[in-house]
Amino acid sequence: MDLQQRINAFVKLGDFLSQFYSEGFEKKDHIEHNDLFFDGFKHQIKLAQEHNGWFTKENVVFALNGWSKQLTESNITKWTSKYTFTSESLNTIAIIMAGNIPLVGFHDFLSVLISGQKVLVKQSSNDKHLLPFLAKYLEHVEPEFSGRITFSEEKLKDFDAVIATGSNNTARYFEYYFKDKPSVIRKNRNSVAILTGKETEDELVALSEDIFRYYGLGCRNVSKLFVPKDYDFQAFFKGMYHWNPIIHQSKYANNYDYNKAVYLMSLFEMLENGFLMIKEDESFSSPIATVFYEHYTSEEQLKATLKEKSDAIQCVVANGFLDSEIKFGQTQLPNLWDYADDVDTISFAQTI
Repeated sequence: MDLQQRINAFVKLGDFLSQFYSEGFEKKDHIEHNDLFFDGFKHQIKLAQEHNGWFTKENVVFALNGWSKQLTESNITKWTSKYTFTSESLNTIAIIMAGNIPLVGFHDFLSVLISGQKVLVKQSSNDKHLLPFLAKYLEHVEPEFSGRITFSEEKLKDFDAVIATGSNNTARYFEYYFKDKPSVIRKNRNSVAILTGKETEDELVALSEDIFRYYGLGCRNVSKLFVPKDYDFQAFFKGMYHWNPIIHQSKYANNYDYNKAVYLMSLFEMLENGFLMIKEDESFSSPIATVFYEHYTSEEQLKATLKEKSDAIQCVVANGFLDSEIKFGQTQLPNLWDYADDVDTISFAQTI
């Protein structure tokens, strides 16, 4: 199977995913194997919601929409054009996936297969319904994928390299367990936003998407703000306000109530608006329904801090602060060439 065959298969998968959007699901006549897969995938979306209370229909569909827009021939061709794909070696790369947001491991899955390698997937129990079904679709639109995609719930064996994503604690286990294999081991990371007080209302509204999408559970979600001394949070809270219905989601509300009680009993100072709390804290990983903030005294000092703490940061949201910054509202819309932790997984797969 050559590269173009692999690209064609994922383009067809993108077309399939384009039928599932927030306004409703629409079965399209031209999608290959739709009679076999459309209703089945609707059921898998329902199962994902029932199995994991954080996987609301809105968030699942948001993830599907994102991938349908990325899996176009122009995008995949642009992404893969920088690499030289030699004859397929068909090594097996194991992927241990997180389960914090829907299809969070899909980019690793895509990178391994587009590289021409086999993939062995160990999913999180929190996100186990969507990807196996999509893998079956891939095998139908490109039969040569059959035998190259394996899912396992057992101890992983018979693989040549591994990509594993987890917490800082599980990363230590991964590093020890896979010490004799080529590996990419991902640890905890969070995203930050840099505010100056000059942001427009539209920018702050866009920032709310970076904070609240997926309930803040993703590494690309903004969990911390860097603000100048004497920053007035009134405009910030105004930009957040249209997300106020989130407090009616029971799992989110329970976390909000619990964390608020902890802060109050601990006499921590914080500001809140009924569905979001902000607390001054040097940490990057904030609890659900909370965003940490820290003051900076100068741009030079802040740039030094970001460089020093780069291993803990996934994305920096700003306007004209860093060359590598991400625009407000864009953290959950990465391109195919935006690699987690800046680790090029295609290059990794090619070196096995």
